[in-house]
Amino acid sequence: MTRNYRLSLVGFGNVGKAFAKLLLRKEKELASRYGLSVTVTGITTGTHGQAINPEGLHLPAVFETLESGKRLNTLSTTDTPADTIAFIDACPADFLFETTPVNPQTGQPAIKYLQTALQKGMHVITANKGPVVHGYQELTALAAKQGVRFLFESAVMDGAPVFALFRQPLVGANLHGFEGILNSCTNLLLEMMENGQSLEEAIDYGKSIGITETDPSNDIDGWDAAIKVAALVTVLMGIPLKPQQVDRAGIRGLTQAMIESAKVAGERWKLVCMAERLGNQVNASVAPQRVGPESPLYSVNGTSSFCQFKLDVLPGLGILECDPGPETTAYGLLADFLNILEVA
Repeated sequence: MTRNYRLSLVGFGNVGKAFAKLLLRKEKELASRYGLSVTVTGITTGTHGQAINPEGLHLPAVFETLESGKRLNTLSTTDTPADTIAFIDACPADFLFETTPVNPQTGQPAIKYLQTALQKGMHVITANKGPVVHGYQELTALAAKQGVRFLFESAVMDGAPVFALFRQPLVGANLHGFEGILNSCTNLLLEMMENGQSLEEAIDYGKSIGITETDPSNDIDGWDAAIKVAALVTVLMGIPLKPQQVDRAGIRGLTQAMIESAKVAGERWKLVCMAERLGNQVNASVAPQRVGPESPLYSVNGTSSFCQFKLDVLPGLGILECDPGPETTAYGLLADFLNILEVA
């Protein structure tokens, strides 16, 4: 017998759309391999309206509506609420998937969205780093109280199983620290500067292919990397850390002369993320550094990302993710969904 689950999607940008397309592509596999099906009962967006249909929205029709320039409201079978909180209250669902833009300073309003869904008894899955950093303890406790789950695999390194790795496969291991490249955008920008382009030219290219944050300064000045460091420290080390507490320097100050000097020496500039446990405290930083061929960071190219973990039992375990995009982030959302259902 196939079990059906109702999904509510809050946010329908590149990642939300990629997730919907992944659901369509995996529809037969989910039924045959796991004995389950999904129904998207509601979608709300920041700029294209919202739609609720308790019987389920037809996803191909959703894409056709958006491509034609129409608002999603035309697909709704109920009155569409005035705001996102009211939408979450009105949309019947078992799971809420949240993919709205990140607020690195406070995590709002996404935290409020997730709280509302948890209080309604929904499982909550997010790709948003803000709630993980600014609301992890509170949201986790609320989920436990309500008998549901709060997962966020896609918040760091897209669909790579960073958080899941520590939930089960690394049981019994203690994390002492980590080092890596967590902002794939700046990694590509630095590579383009190595090839002779200015930072401004590289940023324009990054915008054209959609890899920069909504505000490019979040990438250039290290805020995106800092919030990812804070998320890893908060969850994996159990030490609450805000991005404002990460010693942060971005790549804005790097000049073409500095890039060329490193090349002559056989080195490369990388925006290096680092955290090290010091008792009950943690030393965390994001800063551009020159690395040589002996470093595992040296050969991380393009939009790839890498993180090497230092554990008491495995001193050099690393995860490399090559050329991530909205599709890999969407997979992280799907993996969280299946992990909550504990399918095998």
